Amino acid sequence: MKVSTDACIQGAWTPVEVGMERVLDIGAGTGLLSLMLAAKNERINIHAVEIDKNAAEQAEQNVNNSPWADRIEVIPVDIKRYRKKKRPYDMIITNPPFFNNSLLSTDDATNIAKHTQHFKYGDLLHAIDVHMKEDGYASILLPVKEFTKWEEYLLCSGWSINSKLYIHPREGKEANRVVALISLVKRDYHEEHLYIRRKESDEYTDQFIELMKPYYLNQ
Repeated sequence: MKVSTDACIQGAWTPVEVGMERVLDIGAGTGLLSLMLAAKNERINIHAVEIDKNAAEQAEQNVNNSPWADRIEVIPVDIKRYRKKKRPYDMIITNPPFFNNSLLSTDDATNIAKHTQHFKYGDLLHAIDVHMKEDGYASILLPVKEFTKWEEYLLCSGWSINSKLYIHPREGKEANRVVALISLVKRDYHEEHLYIRRKESDEYTDQFIELMKPYYLNQ
């Protein structure tokens, strides 16, 4: 669970608006999203919260070996117990547990990272609500089926979906992931579709190459 193509797409696609200073990464894993956002905007400072001790240690190592160590703080704590520092965050990014307790692993760390048994969608929305500025926004990555449930929960809770990026593994295939920007402030809605690989080969599409160009050394 160190690096996934979907998470890379989320980090590359998620905007960091001019004037933002504080970002919270919920469930930071090994620090991928924090590092991508820090590379994107030299003004932001990021608090990367991660419950798993081993993942947090790996994130700390990755951050310390990067050019952005002075702007990313890894915090090994459950977000449900995290107390915000100073003031709310301009933006929140999260790649949360995907699967609602199906096909559970025998490894507790894997279950926490991949399943919602520990961290329900209500917990996630509460964490976003508590830690984000009223006019801020959050980026979330989920499978399409899980996102449908999340969207219903969001809209019933008075939140708005501002943008969606549907991720298709291949041209001609249905989307299997979606990245969404959500906020309490209603904005003009925008929707995009990204195809990772070409229909008849394993080559990346021009669209994917262009998005990932600032981050991938070889494509």
